[in-house]
Amino acid sequence: MTISVESTLPNYDNLPDAFAISLAEYGAIALHGEEQSKYLQGQVTCDVNTLEDNNLLLGAHCDAKGKVFSVFRLINRQQKHLMLQPAASISSSLAELKKFGVFAKVTIEQTTGLAFYAIAGKNATEVLHQQFVELPNSLTPVLQVGSTTIVYLAGKLKRYLIIDEASIVTKIVNDFSLAIYSQALWDLIEINEGFPLLAPETVSSYVPQMLNLQAIHGISFTKGCYLGQETVARMQYLGKNKRALFSLKSKSANNDSISLKAGDIIEQQLGENWRKAGDVLASYVSDDGTYYLQAVLASDIEAITNLRIKNHESSALSVVELPYNLVEK
Repeated sequence: MTISVESTLPNYDNLPDAFAISLAEYGAIALHGEEQSKYLQGQVTCDVNTLEDNNLLLGAHCDAKGKVFSVFRLINRQQKHLMLQPAASISSSLAELKKFGVFAKVTIEQTTGLAFYAIAGKNATEVLHQQFVELPNSLTPVLQVGSTTIVYLAGKLKRYLIIDEASIVTKIVNDFSLAIYSQALWDLIEINEGFPLLAPETVSSYVPQMLNLQAIHGISFTKGCYLGQETVARMQYLGKNKRALFSLKSKSANNDSISLKAGDIIEQQLGENWRKAGDVLASYVSDDGTYYLQAVLASDIEAITNLRIKNHESSALSVVELPYNLVEK
């Protein structure tokens, strides 16, 4: 059974009430074995010891200097830990996990045979109830229904991940008769939700706080030691972090063709001059010419600051409010 994917790229403000996303460039690192939890606990920022079959953890995998290899959502599926993330960030993280994994009773591998789809939109719950009596929610965000794993992702826009073998997920999604979009739309939603998206160009460039991991409960400051923990703790308790992740949007539709990529530069206006403000992590351009960007900028940047994409004078950008607070209250 095949899936027909829409070629259109809608504006965030004009998304359908319910739609599906084919996550063809999404995947997971799987850990299984007698010491899978003990090993992963010493490698990532979240407290793996709190992971259960029906909950979800957010976390980052760092190098020894505290720079982030990958940002993931961690779940249990069929007695394995799955670190869900875009395929673009898997290779570096997988190689590092395997390097130290040889000393533990654990098998670490990239998942094969699994497919990932999302059902999203304000009516996503009602659509899913057409096939599933019970669904996960904010209190129990992971649910196993037969061989199918359903993950609820809380946020501004309602989303559910569906994980299973490709033939099973394809049938489930086709039976909903929804418009199915490419993974670009997933990136758009992640940008607006303020969830970090790393590309090969930006791997090992930022400590977790620069990606707002502390604001989305992706760092445990009470667990034991893990790789990069000293840097992460120093950033938190000494207040040395001066950068943060932001969502940006073009102030008006732009008909100029701008080819965006991770690592591109965002500039801010200082008097009559423009200076570097930060770097692009991810981007999305809708068919009507609206640009959505995820970027790391100075954490104290003001919403009224004039921003643009370097070398594109007509690309005026505004800061989009995130669904969480960067400053603890």
